Amino acid sequence: MDPKPVEQTPAAELEKREEAVAAPAAPEATDKPSETSAVINTEIPAKDAAPEAEEPTKETQAEEQETAKDVAAAPEPAAKPEEQKPEQPAYLTKIPGLSQFFEHLAQILSSTGYNEMWGVTLKDSEDVPTVNVLIKFLRANEGNVQGAEDQLRKALEWRKKTDPLALAQSGRYSASKYGGLGYLTTYEQDGRPLVFTWNIYGAVKDVGSTFADSDEFVKWRAALMELAVQDLKMKDATEVIDYDGEKDPYQMIQVHDYLNVKFFRMDPSVRAATKKTIDVFSTAYPELLREKFFVNVPTIMGWMFSAMKLILSRNTTRKFHPITNGVNLAREFPAVIADKIPKTYGGKGPELKDEARTVQLVEDSVQKEEAKDESKPVDASGESTAPEVPPKTEEPIKEEAPKEAPAAEEPPKDEIAKEEPEAATEEAK
Repeated sequence: MDPKPVEQTPAAELEKREEAVAAPAAPEATDKPSETSAVINTEIPAKDAAPEAEEPTKETQAEEQETAKDVAAAPEPAAKPEEQKPEQPAYLTKIPGLSQFFEHLAQILSSTGYNEMWGVTLKDSEDVPTVNVLIKFLRANEGNVQGAEDQLRKALEWRKKTDPLALAQSGRYSASKYGGLGYLTTYEQDGRPLVFTWNIYGAVKDVGSTFADSDEFVKWRAALMELAVQDLKMKDATEVIDYDGEKDPYQMIQVHDYLNVKFFRMDPSVRAATKKTIDVFSTAYPELLREKFFVNVPTIMGWMFSAMKLILSRNTTRKFHPITNGVNLAREFPAVIADKIPKTYGGKGPELKDEARTVQLVEDSVQKEEAKDESKPVDASGESTAPEVPPKTEEPIKEEAPKEAPAAEEPPKDEIAKEEPEAATEEAK
């Protein structure tokens, strides 16, 4: 009977153990539900939540990176308005090289230490008179910016050294050398001044005297030219000129009269003065010529013009007009201008010597006295008599004008115009 309990004991114990195992589970579930659920709720969700929290973080970072890229890319559209912000005037983009020319203008003005050209104070690309000046220098160099910059620099250096404005305003020149040689008339056309400069080479009294001092001759010519430039009123410009020159009101008419001038010889002094004038005018006065009329020219000079057309550019020769008889000059202009041209040249206006303007002329004796006075200390008596000099010198000048014709027949005057077409060519550049 003993073996049976032994056999049942394990079974009973096993049942008891199973009950014991099951029994504690029940009370824990019932007695401590909050702790069990708390453990389950705090540990399991936390473990499950951790990976879920990590995955959204990576996605968020990716989204943030993409957003950052979008934000970084966003300023590009904003930069485009900044590039267009200056909104350059149309003429800076329309005229080749003009914008580049202006980029170097400040440096040119600084290196030369001078900023005045033809009465215009050179400023920036928003200043219309300055724009017109630079366009003329560009046009003279056929759009070559470097060439235009070099020419402007040389022109400024010459003006700084010579001061042509002062030559025109206060300069005084020998009546015996330059009386009757140069005049200036200004007429009105379409509300704008039409400026004429007149060079009467047949009025030269003494070739040796007039052309002996080439520097003095150039100063006289520059003074006359500056008077004409002032009448163009470039400093008052309000509109930008056309680059092609078709609509450029800031140009003048030049008339060269060769009446009684012969062409058999060329005096060395004439050649030297002419060459120097060409060099200065071609550099310092580009694109100020609208048209040039050579009047009272002999047949040989007409042939010279025909030959020039074969070797010079059309843009240059189209401005030259040789006229055998000076009376026909007025026919080249509309009636409103023709009527104002002097009668000698086919118009109805007064003669040049009567009403045309010119530079200040004085007698040689007065110039010598003034030169002596400048070398002496200034005293009270000298100051009181000086103002009376100009009125005394004006009358003799007018009396000498009628004597120009007979004097023009002297042989030494023959050669003046032989190189004048070349001078005209250079001035037209």
